Amino acid sequence: MHVARWKATLIILITVLGFIYSVPSAVDENTRGWMQANLPGWMPTKSVNLGLDLRGGAHLLYEVDVDVVFKEQAEMMVQDLRKQLREEKIGYTRIGPVQKGVRVTLRDAADGEKVRKILRTSNNNTLEITTQQDGLLIEGVMNDIAQKQIYDQTISQSIEIVRRRVDELGTTEPSIQRQGDNRILLQVPGANAEDLKRIVGKTAKLGFHLVSAMQDGVSGLKLPMMDEPGRTITIDRHAIITGDMLETAQPSFQQGDAVVSFRLNGVGGRRFCDVTRNNVGKPFAIVLDKEIISAPNIREQICGGQGVISGGFTVQTASDLALLLRAGALPAPMKVMEERTVGPSLGADSIEAGKKASLIGMALVLVFMLLAYGTFGLIANVALFVNVALMFAILSMLQATLTLPGIAGIVLTIGMAVDSNVLIFERIREDLRAGRSPIASIDSGFKSAMTTIVDSNLTTLIAAVILFAFGTGPIKGFGVTLGIGIVTSFFSAIMVAHLIIVAWLRHFKPSKLEI
Repeated sequence: MHVARWKATLIILITVLGFIYSVPSAVDENTRGWMQANLPGWMPTKSVNLGLDLRGGAHLLYEVDVDVVFKEQAEMMVQDLRKQLREEKIGYTRIGPVQKGVRVTLRDAADGEKVRKILRTSNNNTLEITTQQDGLLIEGVMNDIAQKQIYDQTISQSIEIVRRRVDELGTTEPSIQRQGDNRILLQVPGANAEDLKRIVGKTAKLGFHLVSAMQDGVSGLKLPMMDEPGRTITIDRHAIITGDMLETAQPSFQQGDAVVSFRLNGVGGRRFCDVTRNNVGKPFAIVLDKEIISAPNIREQICGGQGVISGGFTVQTASDLALLLRAGALPAPMKVMEERTVGPSLGADSIEAGKKASLIGMALVLVFMLLAYGTFGLIANVALFVNVALMFAILSMLQATLTLPGIAGIVLTIGMAVDSNVLIFERIREDLRAGRSPIASIDSGFKSAMTTIVDSNLTTLIAAVILFAFGTGPIKGFGVTLGIGIVTSFFSAIMVAHLIIVAWLRHFKPSKLEI
């Protein structure tokens, strides 16, 4: 029954820190703000983050238009094949994209094998090649492996870009996950759905294009002007500068107008310098999502990799565009398929219901332990309070998100936390009935019950880890609180209760135990 001084000090220190770190989660927002403003920097001020169902917020389900990526890939195949056919001096009558591939009609069927070889080598053997019309028509379409790779890459890229954009908004703990083949579920606590849609769903594909000298719309690309409805300009299809060459973008002012200032990376800066040097006096167009923002003339060579984008922006639209350009362009457009807004009042009702369930559950456990085990039940109740404080302290330190299933995990943990004490106390009772002394019975109770306690806690912890690893959203939240609760209940029921019982025995030295 001896507890080493260092061990007792460590248990007390962890317990005190647990109560200190759990305080921010136990007070209201105003008190928390006062704590952040007045307490020393080393004092904890972080609280548990509330999930969408408790705090309210936006729930958006997007569908990614992956077909746009396939069309772009097909266009690139056409351009690449056209270039190689010219280099090889292979004659053709028609070349163009098909769904997820390319088709070419040759002048001479004898060139068919050369064309098939070009298609295989230039596309890393990812095309299924078919021949029709006596070898004159050759078609290459992506195989299933290549299509799946593009699907996965597009969705992964889209999720990463969405995450960057949401993080720029300053929100905490957004839930962003893939659903099915081409859908993304976005849940952001405390956010407005309209603000999210304005920022998240915009493709934000930026490009600097030279204005095409040919105005027939064949070799160039005809696009509308953003600020001049009805006017179109024909530009080169290939951008001289693309959005991925941007290093940073910030909203600023120029001659009293809101603009977006940008800085290019090394590659973009050199390319922009070369293009402007060779095209002084010619117009170029700044294109955003297939709309021309502005089309100024190049007055002089622009080197240094810095510039501004102007286009009749307001302060808000300039800030939004800068945010989108910093985060990067989506690889494909996204369309909202489902939109839900959870109001703060509904979240407040959920919190109140969760509090009530937790308090009722805890009160019943406290009363039961007190009636069943007397003084030892009181000690178990003190350990239970320590357990709850430690749970909230760890959740606050990890900045975990608490949802309704998470509250369910806390309530379940409150009930399970005293299981270890029940096992110990029942073993003590058995030894007392067998005529053993109080100290021998308590020592035997803690030692004998330990194996059973470890087994029961370990098996539940394995289940919690599996829920966290394979679950999503609410299931993951339940697994987090359950797993943390198992660890803290083991510490409180074994370490804290044991220390209190040893201190009680030394102070009162009872000759008989009532348990």
